[in-house]
Amino acid sequence: MRKPSQIQEDAPKQPQRERGRARVAALLDAAAAVFADKGYEAATMTEIAARAESSIGSLYQFFRTKELVADALMARYAEVLLARLAGFEAEAAGWSIEELGSRLAGAFIEFRAEHPAFAALAEAQGAPTATVLEFRAQLRRQIGAILHRLAPSAPAAELEITASVTLQMMKAAVSVNAEPNLPRKRAVLDELKGLLQRYLRERLPSMSK
Repeated sequence: MRKPSQIQEDAPKQPQRERGRARVAALLDAAAAVFADKGYEAATMTEIAARAESSIGSLYQFFRTKELVADALMARYAEVLLARLAGFEAEAAGWSIEELGSRLAGAFIEFRAEHPAFAALAEAQGAPTATVLEFRAQLRRQIGAILHRLAPSAPAAELEITASVTLQMMKAAVSVNAEPNLPRKRAVLDELKGLLQRYLRERLPSMSK
């Protein structure tokens, strides 16, 4: 385990000026492209710097390791997806189970398509595990908050279980959508959405009594 002083030393440099923030954004965009193309394990800091048309020294100025680059990207992805789900929470009380299931599955599929590097980071063996686990915990909590809007009297423990199962089913839909040359992919996705809807219809009414 790293000492607190080591963690502080390795932490990414936070740019104070707009120019520096733009530089970091460009480096992260380049890293996302490299991770999506080559995967986390095969990607190198040299390739990330080259994709950003930057010097390796500039990259190391902000990120001392590839793990820290991946951490920063995962933080960016978490902010985007959690904000989208928070919007669902604000509206979910007026939704039917069918709409909820469709929206949740659709949100993950769209997010995966918009951010192809996300899967490379979340599923890679060499990815920053603590960051990925925290992201998943945040997703479960946010999904639980959405479910709470439809079943406000449901026990927290029951909502936690349902949120975990829901997240796994959403991930399955994402994997199916990303699989190339899958026969009748649309029909398979529709079946998964229907399965999620049936599961939520079974769980939420009983929990809300």
